[in-house]
Amino acid sequence: MNYSTDFKSIRNEVSAQEWQTRLDLAACYRLVDAYEMTDLIYNHITARIPGTEHLLINLYGLLYKEITASNLVKIDVEGNIVAKPDTDYGLNVSGYVIHGAIHKARPDVACVLHTHTRAGIAVSAMQCGLLPLSQTSIRFVGHIGYHDYEGPAIDTDERERIVADLGPHDALVMRNHGLLTCGATIQQAFNTMYQLEMSCRSQVDAVAARTDLTMPGENVLAHTAHLYQPGTRRPYGVLEWPAMLRLLAAQEKTSGYPPYWQ
Repeated sequence: MNYSTDFKSIRNEVSAQEWQTRLDLAACYRLVDAYEMTDLIYNHITARIPGTEHLLINLYGLLYKEITASNLVKIDVEGNIVAKPDTDYGLNVSGYVIHGAIHKARPDVACVLHTHTRAGIAVSAMQCGLLPLSQTSIRFVGHIGYHDYEGPAIDTDERERIVADLGPHDALVMRNHGLLTCGATIQQAFNTMYQLEMSCRSQVDAVAARTDLTMPGENVLAHTAHLYQPGTRRPYGVLEWPAMLRLLAAQEKTSGYPPYWQ
């Protein structure tokens, strides 16, 4: 069996657009790890290769800190493998059940993230859902969907309901399960997930304090949420991305793992 984590570079075997997408997606995986939003080898981040109907996804069995541009797998929206490294690592079915459905239904979406974080799962189990307790969480007022738990996401029949519950939004709370975000770019999808995760962490902390909570009035909530939507003032995640890449470059000098750009 071949379960090596030493993968050859495919930079010269793919188009410039695909390679850039691979670089950004691999960086996104590393950032999710850096901000402690991983769950062992589980979960997925997918990105659409520009000008195609093909997606990039992680091999099932690698840590997020082991993901590189070259070891991502190319699939179609139905989960059929188009190209993958020479390895016995395969795919997790739920990756293309959830992600493929959204990519197929939402041509505006270039990237989808799904996480099982402690705080995200906690809020997904709260009947109240995500509360507008902070400036960070207020950005999601009127801009987040909820999907009831139906068991592990391996049934293709669930795809339509996931897409319907997400609607036009870029964020979804999957009840008793975790969080999902998407976006027009990898950068935007990551930024939205970071904000959603921080919102959940602060909510868990506030609720655990067992004290009365305050929330702004409806007019303030709507105004603030509007100001924080992508495109209202600036594209989401773009300004932050170079700083995030510098963070990764500094960390990878001592990480012991192959750099994401390999």
